[in-house]
Amino acid sequence: MRIAVIPGDGIGREVIGAARDALDAVSATHGFKLSYTEFDWGCERYTREGAMMPADGLDVLRDFDSILLGAVGWPGVPDHVSLWGLLIPIRRTSRQYVNLRPIRTFTGVETPVREAEFDFVVVRENVEGEYSEAGGRLNRGFPDELAIQEAIFTRAGVTRIVGHAFALAALRRGYLTSATKSNGIVQTLPFWDEIVAERAEHHPGVRWDAEHIDAPAAKFVLQPGRFDVVVGSNLFGDILSDLAAAVAGSIGIAPSANLDPTREFPSMFEPVHGSAPDIAGTGVANPVGAVWSAALMLEHLGRPDAAAAVLAAIETTLAQPSTRTPDLGGTASIREVTEALVRSAS
Repeated sequence: MRIAVIPGDGIGREVIGAARDALDAVSATHGFKLSYTEFDWGCERYTREGAMMPADGLDVLRDFDSILLGAVGWPGVPDHVSLWGLLIPIRRTSRQYVNLRPIRTFTGVETPVREAEFDFVVVRENVEGEYSEAGGRLNRGFPDELAIQEAIFTRAGVTRIVGHAFALAALRRGYLTSATKSNGIVQTLPFWDEIVAERAEHHPGVRWDAEHIDAPAAKFVLQPGRFDVVVGSNLFGDILSDLAAAVAGSIGIAPSANLDPTREFPSMFEPVHGSAPDIAGTGVANPVGAVWSAALMLEHLGRPDAAAAVLAAIETTLAQPSTRTPDLGGTASIREVTEALVRSAS
């Protein structure tokens, strides 16, 4: 299996190194081989050459089975430049319309909320919605300057993401929550609600609710255990999943998968955290989000046994105070955590 590796910026390079170590350990134990090709795409390349990746970068990625990404972003490069120069083009050209973000508690990781245990998944629409390129700026620099950003919701796009979420809920605990705001956003989100209701008829075994975004934002904090699968638009899914990661104890442990369920294009796996320039190079970055993302990649590649072994290694490592990084109240370095993960996964 051929893996394109894009470490990116900041701690991305450090956590991707940890993920590769864990992948090497578990692949050796389970008798398969991964082949890596690393690309130096990111903000450093942008400052050097004026582009986050080469002009043929998207074509190059199509030949791989999966993509493993670290993090993108660095001071001096505007966030919209780094994001739209690498991550979003990969997602859209590779038709990775599902952004999957599992959230759960682990023994040893203190959660800031009352409920001690929860396990749910945020399914985010990943290629349209509020993050469209439709819009523009007028009268730049004048008092009457104007900015317009259009949200694009298509029947095909909403149907496929909602269908994916219902199918996932049917495999889990049979409960889906749709995050909407159709009382205030009167065109796109009533349209979203209609399609959710339509798709629900195809999944009679799944109980479902539609809740205005305000409600799950509060309930993620007050009652996270009530959720199973949460589906939302590009913007709502992005915000809710980051909130959920913090509720679980640290954004440093949160993984994500950018999936093309048709498998026509390679899918991409990345930790949710950013490039964290403030701690880059200090050795304290948490590698768990990247390693868990690698486990999601293994599952997508048809190695659920190896994925389960990596997740078990994460559970074992987080349970020990001596192998938790400072963001989780520990004192371990990324190297010490990685070594513990490798020992447990081997």
